[in-house]
Amino acid sequence: MTEKLHLLFICGKNQWRSPTAARIYANDPRIQVRSAGVSLKSVRSVTLKDIEWADLILVMEKKHRSRLQELFPEGEFPVIKSLEIPDDYPFMDPELIELLREGVESILKEEGHGED
Repeated sequence: MTEKLHLLFICGKNQWRSPTAARIYANDPRIQVRSAGVSLKSVRSVTLKDIEWADLILVMEKKHRSRLQELFPEGEFPVIKSLEIPDDYPFMDPELIELLREGVESILKEEGHGED
């Protein structure tokens, strides 16, 4: 693979889940990552530029996909998949990291970007 996959992680407020995902994948040679939230109270709110940058969007819950589509009704979205990780974990929680790695690696493999 010559070009890195642009992967956007989305959660509610961009406090715990998506920043944890971005942190643990920050140095992965397969991908470039960003994280953002869909709430008005997000640490970093998702923008149309983020969506245009992304090759793949991973939301933490299905409701985040709906919220993205509400925020950007005219947006052309890449593939969006849900990791189905509830908002029950603090930043960098070991259980959260394990759930993220399992979900992300499964989806990357499905999308043809898994580890060899």
